[in-house]
Amino acid sequence: MDLKYILESVLFSAQEPLSVKDLREVLKNAAEHSPDAADFKKTSFEDVVAALDALTQEHTAAQRSYRLVCVAERWQFVTEPEFAPWVKALVGERARPSRLSAPALETLAIIAYRQPITRAEMEQVRGVAVDGVLQTLVERGLVEQVGVAEVIGRPRTFGTTAAFLEYFGLKNLEELPAADELRRIPINKPDSLLTVDPGLATAPPEQLATAPTEATEAQSAAVSEKTK
Repeated sequence: MDLKYILESVLFSAQEPLSVKDLREVLKNAAEHSPDAADFKKTSFEDVVAALDALTQEHTAAQRSYRLVCVAERWQFVTEPEFAPWVKALVGERARPSRLSAPALETLAIIAYRQPITRAEMEQVRGVAVDGVLQTLVERGLVEQVGVAEVIGRPRTFGTTAAFLEYFGLKNLEELPAADELRRIPINKPDSLLTVDPGLATAPPEQLATAPTEATEAQSAAVSEKTK
């Protein structure tokens, strides 16, 4: 039996997207229910990925009404966009969250390319306070606290979530456009991050340095392109 067709059957039957780890766990557990499944009990991570890639190519070449995609490191079958009217007639239309504002997209782009990053560093790139938009991104589940910086005040650092990858339809962060170039845009860090509240560290306004407008615009444009 071909591994890729086993994975195909599992993904068709799954109620939610599955990661490679999830699929390997299914292969392992199946051996407990049938001796015929024992050959796939110790299938490697690389073999599962190779089978999924081959399956993706097969479905693309066959030009079916659906395709296999990987979003946020999880695999699932999705229908092609042109069949949306008929699918909506069957299952209804899910309410989409409101679009992100330009300031929110700019801040999200900065976080995506420079994570983990503190609020003070975001403000240095944008040249304005990010309190409101940062809170919005956290409430939307696109950004979360990932740690603390080893500087004065130990400010919180932020990074993107799996929901961010799902929102923009990305397999992982490496699929961000022009990631290498934008990650190298320098941030002029202050000598220290002064704070009253250790959990809300920020630099004084006079220490904020606005990065070139082109850099911020390039970052936000690259991320917002994914929403189109």
